[in-house]
Amino acid sequence: MKKQITFINLPSFAPEQELLAHWIKKCAIAYNGIIRIVQYNFVSEADMLNLNTSFLSHDTHTDIITFSYSETTEIEAEVFICTERLVENAKINRETADNELLRLISHAVLHCLGYGDKTIAEKKIMRTEEDNCISMFHVKPLQDV
Repeated sequence: MKKQITFINLPSFAPEQELLAHWIKKCAIAYNGIIRIVQYNFVSEADMLNLNTSFLSHDTHTDIITFSYSETTEIEAEVFICTERLVENAKINRETADNELLRLISHAVLHCLGYGDKTIAEKKIMRTEEDNCISMFHVKPLQDV
């Protein structure tokens, strides 16, 4: 059986893949979605610029591109995250690199579920929901007593 969530070139500072996959599924469920298949690709700045130019006709740098292949809440997507931009954004925002990684991963899930980020109002909502997803990652499960 094929994995629902795969990671290509996941940075060394990232949490364990199994932990990330569990959290991604939890985020989707919290927003009434379900993960069918998602591939997260961590790429260089040059590769990201090439993707942005080739597929979106944007001649600019970006930290994330999400290609959603479903118009329902059953998420099927390919996500490209620029590792250099991720690290740079973490520094700019005085954030840890692993938290910025969580932000970008959740950003993709939210995009697939219909959240936008074109307007100031949409960006504000997106940031709030990203923060909500990040907080779900940091909640420790209750231990059996």
